[in-house]
Amino acid sequence: MQTAEGEYFIPHKKMRGAFPDDIVEIAPVNDGGRYGRTPGKGERKRVARVVRVVERAHDQLVGYFHRAEPFGVVEPVDPRVQHDIFTQLAEHPEIPDGAVVRVSITTWPDRNTAATGTVVEVIGDEDDERVPIDLIVARHKLETSFSEAAMAQADAAEVDAEGALAEGYRDLRDRFIFTIDPADARDFDDAVSVEPIKPDSWRVGVHIADVSHYVPWGSAIDLDARKRATSTYLVDRVIPMLPEKLSNDVCSLRPDEERRTMTVDMVVDKRGKVVSAEAYPALIRSRARLTYDEAQQLLNAGSETDAGNEFLQSKRIPDIDSTELQSRILRLSRIAKQREALRREAGGLDFDTVEAKVRLDAEGHPTGIDLREKTDATQLIEEAMIMANEAVARMLRDAGFPCLYRVHEKPAHDSLEGLVPVLQEFDWFKRVDAARFMAGNPHAVGAVLDACKNRPEAALVTTLVLRSMKRAVYSPDLSEHYGLASSAYAHFTSPIRRYPDLVVHRMLRALLTKRPEKFDQEVANLAFLAEHSSEMERVAEQAARESQEVKIVELMEEHIGETFSALISGVATFGLFVRLDNTAEGVVEMADLGHEYFILDPVRHMLTGSDTGKQFRLGRRIAVRLVEADRRTRQLRFRLTK
Repeated sequence: MQTAEGEYFIPHKKMRGAFPDDIVEIAPVNDGGRYGRTPGKGERKRVARVVRVVERAHDQLVGYFHRAEPFGVVEPVDPRVQHDIFTQLAEHPEIPDGAVVRVSITTWPDRNTAATGTVVEVIGDEDDERVPIDLIVARHKLETSFSEAAMAQADAAEVDAEGALAEGYRDLRDRFIFTIDPADARDFDDAVSVEPIKPDSWRVGVHIADVSHYVPWGSAIDLDARKRATSTYLVDRVIPMLPEKLSNDVCSLRPDEERRTMTVDMVVDKRGKVVSAEAYPALIRSRARLTYDEAQQLLNAGSETDAGNEFLQSKRIPDIDSTELQSRILRLSRIAKQREALRREAGGLDFDTVEAKVRLDAEGHPTGIDLREKTDATQLIEEAMIMANEAVARMLRDAGFPCLYRVHEKPAHDSLEGLVPVLQEFDWFKRVDAARFMAGNPHAVGAVLDACKNRPEAALVTTLVLRSMKRAVYSPDLSEHYGLASSAYAHFTSPIRRYPDLVVHRMLRALLTKRPEKFDQEVANLAFLAEHSSEMERVAEQAARESQEVKIVELMEEHIGETFSALISGVATFGLFVRLDNTAEGVVEMADLGHEYFILDPVRHMLTGSDTGKQFRLGRRIAVRLVEADRRTRQLRFRLTK
């Protein structure tokens, strides 16, 4: 447990009925003189006991219902909750044994009394394909329905192109604008364009759905969106921040349909540097919708016009000159590479990471895992969005206007210092200035990431450096974005799915129109909105990660008994964490490492056998056999192959 005075370990017997995430008052045991080991970590911490629960984090839990006359017993899904919840079976005679339920707690446990409650919702049968994801939704308290007032407002929304022009929107319907998104994207809130304006300069346009026009501050839609703060992308569904009429229709930049946008035009010179930027509301008509794979095919075809024509004909994109579309994508890609090089010069960091997405069939069964890596097509869009985000943040900053910034602090010295003993094992680290690295100098950190590329230890080093980074958060106060080497950065490009982007749109609109509507109210709430949005972002990411894990474990059930090459991704007193090439993660328990005692070296991230000296260290590859896949705990268990 983390406190202002440091960390304490609280044994289960000393919890006094406290549940995970509760705010509690604690007292050190023997004035902090005793130390205990945190289960699963091997770290020695001072021991304390809970004196009282100050504030409960949750009044409801999700669990499995078991019939035990005369009680119904709810076994919490969250393994951290060590108390079953007892209910009166007579109150719920229709609930079958093993059903997944939500229970409202009426009596909290203490030394002499068990926890009691009432079942308020039957979520479903554990064997239903959707229920494991429903459990995640319920556990994280994700909102799944909109208010009637919000739905009514959304249903009444319309583009009204002529009205937009009368309101002063700039007419860009003749500009060559297009979208590039993942193949499974459901909403298209950003589009791009590029045109030459001089022999050595280009106008890059980033066109973002004008959500703020439809969602004013304090409206019913706004209140629902504000509570969610973000869309949540689960393995089998999307829980949107906005009603579908807006997110998938009126605000979605679908091809050949007129849409309102907030547009940012940036003039880029021959080195890729932005020399000027302008923002304004516009009316656009996207010419085409491409997937990342399709855009990559055009990039791969290069100047081969026939290849481009053949591709476009195969996709049946009407009225599009393949040479024109291909040349624009190639130009944006060149600019993107220049922009990335400039960021690297300024100290921006580039992490080579792989995103895993489980592929499902129509019934929700997992059929495989798609690994998404960075490509020229994804880089093209990413760099365009970074450019626009920076441009808007600087406009608001330079005008002295309020903004909800995206800030990222540099890593703590201690976090980076802890990596040095591991990095010193590699010869290339001798060429890195260790002092500058530990101080968080971005060029030194970038040198480490560059040096390990295409080496066996690349995954290990990248993971360790990523773990040392602090989280980026939202803030009304201007601060640098360490990872992007940006002095002013804001999220502007995804107002359909991120509430902070919607706030930035409103701030920008107020700056441009000089007629801020309810501006003071929103500004007064910026600190709260920043904190709430940062928290809900963490919740959404955790829920999305858990939903992928559920289906990965289900997929791996079919491979029990098979052997795999695995990377050691963690070491602990109880064994090893391992990661397969398809990103599935699991454990090898200490008992399965051998018949000797293994000593943990937490500094070098290594386990060493006391008799044989056999070593298991972070980043090493080992051969393992899958022996267990537990859907309930989302855990995979492996053994070493002999």
